[in-house]
Amino acid sequence: MKKLMCVPNVSEGTDRSKIDQFAASITEDPGIRLIDLSSDKDHNRSVFSYLGDPDAVLAATKRLADSVFSLIDMRAHKGSHPRQGALDVVPFIPVGSMTTDEALPIAREFGRFIGEKGIPVYYYEDAATAPERVSLVDVRKGEYEVLEEKLKDPSWYPDEGPAVFVPSVGSVQVAVRFPLVAFNVNLRTDSLELAADIAKAVRQRDGGYRYVRAIGLSLADSGMVQVSMNLTNYVKTPVHRVLETIRSEASARGVTVASTELVGPVPVGALEQVARHYLQAHGFSAGQIIETSA
Repeated sequence: MKKLMCVPNVSEGTDRSKIDQFAASITEDPGIRLIDLSSDKDHNRSVFSYLGDPDAVLAATKRLADSVFSLIDMRAHKGSHPRQGALDVVPFIPVGSMTTDEALPIAREFGRFIGEKGIPVYYYEDAATAPERVSLVDVRKGEYEVLEEKLKDPSWYPDEGPAVFVPSVGSVQVAVRFPLVAFNVNLRTDSLELAADIAKAVRQRDGGYRYVRAIGLSLADSGMVQVSMNLTNYVKTPVHRVLETIRSEASARGVTVASTELVGPVPVGALEQVARHYLQAHGFSAGQIIETSA
């Protein structure tokens, strides 16, 4: 059976009642499996990861969109994480035997659904309609605060929906993509400048690793800072390689790593790499794990 995963990022991480309503809209269909829900108050963002039959996943994502648009007003949103809309990003991820070509029509149908509501939609990653729209960083540059002006530029007319600014909603960014690893490294310092410098050292656009997107964020509740990352191809840029580079860069500045975070579901292949590296178990595979072999 074909399976599709969706990992929407919603611009709400503080109001538990709203977050619970979003989750309920997704799981209204018992055929949908909500495999992870991560919320962050500093980011003011929640990430929902769910899996199921492609048509069921599409229907669940439409219900989530309606719930988000009714409960979030971007005019009041404050948070440390980049965002351009209430339902900020909606990546569809083919799982198992499902292919990118099979996932693309689902993403397009969802994009049309949003566009027909009068809300601008941008396609990115494997769903992108132009080379300059492949990278989410490029699509979201300037974020919500510059979206009204961006929509006036013909080169940034949306892929679906009108080129009209909807203040309460912003825009929705829709993708089909390879399963990425959302990985954060928390540093024992409150220097946001230091975190930003280290993010530059590891991210692709500043000469770092080819498949790393990274930014420095402040964690006000803990008095620390974070290098927040998406590793878009863990096969070619493994998690441990990025972590050790950050550890080295931090040490050179007299700072240590406090902890790390994996946000949302993680491909088993990425964890295999971590085990092989840190345990020096070079022949290790997921097939050795009892629970996955049962």
